[in-house]
Amino acid sequence: MLRPDEQVFEAMIKGWRNQQLARNLSPGYVDDQERTVRAFTRHADAMPWQWTPQHVDEWSADLRTVHGCVRSTLRNYQGSVRQFCDFLTNPAYGWSDECLRHFGTHPVQVVYDWNAATHADEAEGEPERRAFTRPELEAFFDHADEEVLRVRGKGRKGWLPAFRDAALFKVAYAYGLRRNETRMLDLTDFGRNPEGREFGEYGTLLVRYGKAKKGSPPKRRSVLTVWHWTPGTIEEWISEVRPGMRHSTGRALWPSERGPRIGVQRLDSRFAAYRDAVGLDPALEFHSLRRSYITHLIEDGHDPLFVQQQVGHDHASTTAIYTCVSSDFRTRSLRRVLDATVDAALRPGRTS
Repeated sequence: MLRPDEQVFEAMIKGWRNQQLARNLSPGYVDDQERTVRAFTRHADAMPWQWTPQHVDEWSADLRTVHGCVRSTLRNYQGSVRQFCDFLTNPAYGWSDECLRHFGTHPVQVVYDWNAATHADEAEGEPERRAFTRPELEAFFDHADEEVLRVRGKGRKGWLPAFRDAALFKVAYAYGLRRNETRMLDLTDFGRNPEGREFGEYGTLLVRYGKAKKGSPPKRRSVLTVWHWTPGTIEEWISEVRPGMRHSTGRALWPSERGPRIGVQRLDSRFAAYRDAVGLDPALEFHSLRRSYITHLIEDGHDPLFVQQQVGHDHASTTAIYTCVSSDFRTRSLRRVLDATVDAALRPGRTS
């Protein structure tokens, strides 16, 4: 080999990619893993058979203090390096012998429990992240509708994507959808609910691109329509406005001006623009629509198990993390319990 260090390193990366793909991990995830390992290699200025725990310490400190990485991001980066080292030190792949033959040393594990971030809490999101209050949500949707009227009043065709964005945000809230779940919806994903005939053709929504577990395909779920305004919003978009879009012949529910489906960056930028125009809290993000859906269903008295199934959570504790009930709701709940207790105490012979 003319450049053994570079050639061996590239062979290691290629072998690790193949191993991850064999585990049925998505190509996008594998690309992210590779980018992280290459970034660590550049920071350490050393090849994997030269890595030490000190390299990890210095890199982690740089990520936290200079780049401002949040806890979960730092843990994910460290996990990528740990997995790469596990692959290199596995005798089944023979990289230790290969490195000894060429470099006189071999790779070791450099990420341990004592120099890596731990996953100690199920909820690692920033504490600022929260749900919309009802007045905030109403102001946000009102501004989205006003933007459609403003652009259309100027005689510009930009009112079509503005209408799409307004309808998209409402649908995301109406079904408690994640960002990718929303953008990947198709026209055929709606159906009837025999127990909810008042919703017509929009009684249920099939979410086909739910959050996947590692190594598994996207998780599907069926979401029932709960609010009476939802079918009208969807019907108006599909029947009256969407046909005017350039790529309306496709199956995507939300076509883009330049392609068959709207992109993630567009969702984020338009959401931020509307939020800032209304003067809302910068901590509110697209995912806040999902938090608001869960919170408002709980406040409206829906069964917690029903809410958990609607949003596709495996555990009730996860749904509880998303719930940001208002102080008024807690006050009313406490009042009901106190009233029931007093009523039972004032009625002799009744079992409390």
